[in-house]
Amino acid sequence: MSAQSWFTSVAARLRAANRYAVDTALAALVLFAASLQWIFPDEGGEPLTWAGWLLGAATAVPLVWRSRAPFAMACAVSVATPAQALHHAPPPDVMYGGLVVLYTMAARGKPWQRRFMLVGWLLGVSLVMLHKQEPQPFEYAFQLMGVACAYAFGVLSRLQRAYTAELEDRARRLQRERDADTARATAQERARIARDMHDILAHAVSLMVVQAEAGPVVVRSDPARAEAAFEAIAAAGRDAMSQLRRILGVLKEDQRNGTSPQPGVKALPVLIRQVRDSTGLRVELRAEGEPRTLPPDTDIAVYRVIQEALTNTVKHAYASSATVELDWTEEALTLTVTDDGRGITVPGGGHGLIGIRERAAACGGDARTGRGPDGGFRVFVRLPVGDRQAAPG
Repeated sequence: MSAQSWFTSVAARLRAANRYAVDTALAALVLFAASLQWIFPDEGGEPLTWAGWLLGAATAVPLVWRSRAPFAMACAVSVATPAQALHHAPPPDVMYGGLVVLYTMAARGKPWQRRFMLVGWLLGVSLVMLHKQEPQPFEYAFQLMGVACAYAFGVLSRLQRAYTAELEDRARRLQRERDADTARATAQERARIARDMHDILAHAVSLMVVQAEAGPVVVRSDPARAEAAFEAIAAAGRDAMSQLRRILGVLKEDQRNGTSPQPGVKALPVLIRQVRDSTGLRVELRAEGEPRTLPPDTDIAVYRVIQEALTNTVKHAYASSATVELDWTEEALTLTVTDDGRGITVPGGGHGLIGIRERAAACGGDARTGRGPDGGFRVFVRLPVGDRQAAPG
């Protein structure tokens, strides 16, 4: 583990820990550091007094309130530190509590509090050094650089926290927007499915009602006609149930007129030619196996899936060529659309790919999208074409 990773891990654990426990531990550490002069006295050094030790403790104990009352804590340490230095019994070699105060104020304080503390400590250190017995020039630089460095680390911490919070907020906003877009796209697809189911049921039920009303009228006078009416009712019901079971809705597209049929597999060459002529994209259509007659909903879905896949290629992939492959088997039709572009860059694939998955699921199949084996983007859809099981009685 690198040093940066180790420090990042430690910082994350400290942020997750109980802040009051961390403050108490920090205060104890500073008190220990300030007491080293009493624990290991230097013979012939500065005199040691209990008053000096109490002033040293006063620079550490207020750190317990670093999170609960940061400015009050900073003021208490800011008073105790110069008092200990002026007491000379002994003066502090390093302002441990002061460094923590400057870091805390720079990282968490209000703007005026940060400025007040920085200026106050710079002036305070300079004035206290004037009263020190025979101060050396390097001591001025050492103390002032300590103040500046502690404050700088606090500023960096504050900026890093603000940057991280902004990134997290942006990520949350983007996630909410993606979720909302997906929900809207799904709602639109479901609305289209509901309209198509309405048309299927309305058509079937209308036929059944008309035949049911005519059946009793001719049941005695024309039994054959009555039998045909009842057979029409049963056929309409079976067809409606089969479609509902098979597709759970087919996306209904607007037609130029209200009665023209929607395009299917037979219209694919025209679609390929239109894409090739209008966009310049080199599109190749390949087919393997023996074509079979598809249910109307599946026939339409094949056309719309390929149309949407080619539209995505033209709009998003920046490809120069694409291949459409149809693989016919006894049980299913597998269609694959691949291109040599850069792939779909919209998060989640956009509404088009959502529509493809909805169409495939509506026909009892499945769809997979992603990077192709040789690069580019691939849409893979498998649609069942075998006989559907009868509806349960």
